[in-house]
Parts: sequence; C-alpha cells; structure tokens
Amino acid sequence: MSTFNTRCPSCHGLNRVPNERVSEIPNCGKCQTPLLDGAPIEGTEANFNAILKSSQPVVVDFWAPWCNPCVGFAPVFSEIASERSGKVRFVKIDTESQQNLAAKFQIRSIPTIMVFKNGQRVDVINGALPKSQFNQWLSQALSK
Repeated sequence: MSTFNTRCPSCHGLNRVPNERVSEIPNCGKCQTPLLDGAPIEGTEANFNAILKSSQPVVVDFWAPWCNPCVGFAPVFSEIASERSGKVRFVKIDTESQQNLAAKFQIRSIPTIMVFKNGQRVDVINGALPKSQFNQWLSQALSK
C-alpha cells in the first residue's frame, strides 16, 4: 500500500494518507479535522499525483510567499475552498519550495490557478481575482 504525507490545514500536524483513501475524507490523527476538504492542501511532489487521482475536481494555486498578489489572493482561495467543501479539492503549491512541480506545469507567472478533472487539466488562469470573479471563473471551469 503506497501512502503520501500531508499537513493538516488546522493543526499543521503531519499525516500519512493511503493513496487508496484520497477520494474519501480522511481526518487528521491529532485533531480529527478533515485533511483534504474545507481548506487548501499543501501540495508537494510527494502528494500531488495522488491528490490529482481524486474522484473530485482539483483546483491548484501556484504561488510564492514573496508575491503580493498571491498573498492577497490567499484568503479568497481559502474562502472558496471552505464554501465548496466536499465537492472540490483545493491545493496550494509554493513554487519556491516545489520548483520541480512549477517547472513540470510550466509556471511562468504567479499566481497561476489550474483546474484538473480526472487528473487532466481543464482550465488555467493567471493572476489574482476578486472573490466573485474567481467563483464565476471556477464554476465555468468545473462545467467543462
């Protein structure tokens, strides 16, 4: 059985999740908060492929801590993740610490938001958006 590690979005504890359970709603072993729903997941080379195999669509925010638009967009991304809990998975990939993932997806500007369904990219947008515009774009992307 292969596994990946992910940090709890609530207590930041490290949890090991079996790849077979990625489509379920595993909870943190420490605080019992859902690990993969309701808040953005920290995307890494170790867990990203397993997360993409989820039966739920996956929305990815490629960002960096030094990027002001990225930092300003983070609360919008988190709010939408909370509102769409159980329907869509949200992942944040720090392009500074995950340079191989940034290169693999040819990230040239940040923030870059990608939507995946069944492991395939269905839409991409560059730049931070206000909540209403992001929600509208996301609805259109998820309908593809």
